[in-house]
Parts: sequence; structure tokens; C-alpha cells
Amino acid sequence: MKALIQHTENLLPIDDLDRAIVTLAARINAETYELLVLIRQFDERAGWLKWGLGNCVEWLHYRCDLSMNAAREKVRVAHALKTLPSIAAAFSSGNLSYSKVRAMTRVAGAHNEVELLSFASKTTTANLEERCRELKCGTPDSLDSVQRAFANRSLRVSRNAERGMMTITLELPTETGDLVEKALDKARDDSVSKAEFVDASWSARQADAMVSMASAYLSGKDGQRNPSDDYLVTVHVDQSALANGKGRSSLPIESVKRMCCDGQAVVIGEDENGEPLNIGRKTRTVPMAIKRALNARDKSCAFPGCHHTRFVDAHHIEHWSAGGETSLDNLMLLCSQHHKLVHEGGFTIQRDYQNQWFFKHPDGLAVPACGYHTKDITDDDIGDVSRRAGPRSGLFNNPPAGGLLTGMKNFVSDLGPA
Repeated sequence: MKALIQHTENLLPIDDLDRAIVTLAARINAETYELLVLIRQFDERAGWLKWGLGNCVEWLHYRCDLSMNAAREKVRVAHALKTLPSIAAAFSSGNLSYSKVRAMTRVAGAHNEVELLSFASKTTTANLEERCRELKCGTPDSLDSVQRAFANRSLRVSRNAERGMMTITLELPTETGDLVEKALDKARDDSVSKAEFVDASWSARQADAMVSMASAYLSGKDGQRNPSDDYLVTVHVDQSALANGKGRSSLPIESVKRMCCDGQAVVIGEDENGEPLNIGRKTRTVPMAIKRALNARDKSCAFPGCHHTRFVDAHHIEHWSAGGETSLDNLMLLCSQHHKLVHEGGFTIQRDYQNQWFFKHPDGLAVPACGYHTKDITDDDIGDVSRRAGPRSGLFNNPPAGGLLTGMKNFVSDLGPA
């Protein structure tokens, strides 16, 4: 304890730390200016030739351990400062950071140097960078950057079989990327949040929105799926894996079963040698007549509380690989999210004593048709004790004041000594 007190006493006050950091940052700014002056002189004298390198950027990368991008920016800024005396003076005195100088040298010239320096002295680096970007876009030279950005647009897809994931990297010009971002926002906001998905992260919801956009495009304006095989996903799976969970599958078997229900995929059943046994998806797809009757009966997703009418699949309650029929009695509409929960999320569908279908949570509780109540999550034996205690206990107020544990304490104290 004494050592801790002594260590605390030796700490600098916060105000002194603030002053020391700001002073050191100003010194670093000034020293960075000196570094850039030396780099410019070294480049003008082609000092990098002595090292057998092609330019000063390569030399900085080699000798000073800078990344190629950082080295390239250092050389560019060093030469730009030669014709910007006001900015160079402010930089050398430590009043400007390298980040601000780097932004200004992209657009500064004799006609706007003083004005830009005045703006930089009373704003943040982020605001200055945005102002410089706008100034650059206002010049005819910006056409080159637009054409370069358009030419470099790209989309790359890579698969990681071990993780069972696919990575899609998309690079677009800013204005086109903004359009895609707005579409993602709309697709995300159009989906109704459900209790089962409250734990989904922002990035997961963005990914779901992208899938919704792709599904909408493939479905077509009239909601009918494109029948062309050019737009079908092919999944290879052993027939034995579908029948009894033993065998090979190119995707997790429950995912395959979900796709088989009514997804845009062709599942090819194979024997142990990889020879196709049947093209299950082509022959087991729900006929249009049954699909119309199913839509008329269910009208929306059949999961309690869900009212999605778009992107719903015809789910085989008893899977066809287990002998289930493609009939109206064995089908129900499920949206893509709840369809995934049933196949991969641990939810199940069973019949009750009235021969009606109901959903069960992975923990075994039935999903109520009209939401959860306190009595739905109360243990039966505790409820019996409460009823025996009579109305005076007040144990199960909805909710009990102070929580369930407080309610139990109140109940025990009300009963008194045995």
C-alpha cells in the first residue's frame, strides 16, 4: 500500500501532462518539417541512386521503414511545400500538424494558400480534409480522379471452406457506393425486428440486408423466381446424410435441408462414390398450385408474431428426405430468418393435442401465439406454492417489485416461522 501511495504521489498532474503532450506534439511538427526539407534535398540530388534504387519513395521504404504509401506521401508533401511559403512557415514553427499540411498540399496554391491556412488554424483536421476534398472536386482536374475511381471499381469473392464463410469485397466510386449504402439502409429498415434477432450486431444486420437485396433481385418484380439454371446454386450432398445424418455434404446438413424446402438451389443427392442419385430440388419444388393455396391459407410467415409477406419459403414440416410429402398439410410459410431458425437455430415444429402445429424454443418451451406472459416463464412448483400461500403473499406481481428474488424473500417473510 505504501508503494502504491508513493507511486501515486510521483504522478504528474493532469494539467502538466496536457501541457507536456501539446508541447511535444508541436516539437514533433517542427521536426517533421525539417525531415521533409531533408527528403526534398535528398530527392533533388538523386541520393537514392547510390543505393541502386529507382526513386526516393523506394529509398524511404528501404532505409526508414516506411510503408510505400507513407513514403509516397512524404515525398509529395516535401516537394509541394517548396512553393507554399506560408504553410511551410506555420509548419516549421510547430503550429500545423503533418495531417493538416498533407491535406492542404493537395489543393493549395498561390491563389488560395493564405485563405486555406487561415481556415486550417481554426478548425479540426477532419473539417480541413473535407474542405480540401471539396476544393479538389471543384476543379477540372477532378475528372482524372473520377475516371480513375470508375476504372478501379471491382468486386472480389473468396471462400473459406474451413470457416464456412464467403467474403465479398466491393470497391466503388463514392457516389455509387453511397447509392448502395442507401439501398442497404432501406433493406435493413424494411425488415421488422424480432425478439429472436435482438442480439444481431450492426454488421450482421447489414449482411442480412445485402442478402435481402440479392433475393429481391433474383425474385423479379412480380415476385416469381427466375427459372433459369444460370442463377441456381448447386449443392452436393450424400443421400445418406439427408436421410439419417451420416455422409458427406458440401454445406452443413441442416442448411442443405433449409435450402431444399423452397430455396433457389439445386441439391444433388449422391451415393458414396459421388454419383448423382437424383436431382431432388428439381422434382421436389412446391408446384405453383400448392404455393398459391399455401399463400392463401397462411398469408404470411407462420412463426408467431411474424407478419412478413415477402421472401417467404414453403417449408416442409416433415422433411422430404425423411419421407415428408410436398402437400398442403405438410407445408407452411416461413420467412427467410425464421426458416433459418427452424433448420439451424434449434427451433422445432410439433403438433399439439388438437393436431395443430406449434413452435418450440430450443430450450423446450412452446412459443406462444400472442407473446410471453409472466405465467409462461414461472416454474410450475413455485406457482403451486404461491397459490397455497393465498393472495396475501403478493409474490407474483407482474413483475414482482425488486425482481423475482425479492419476491421470494417477501414470500418467505410473510409465511413466518414454521
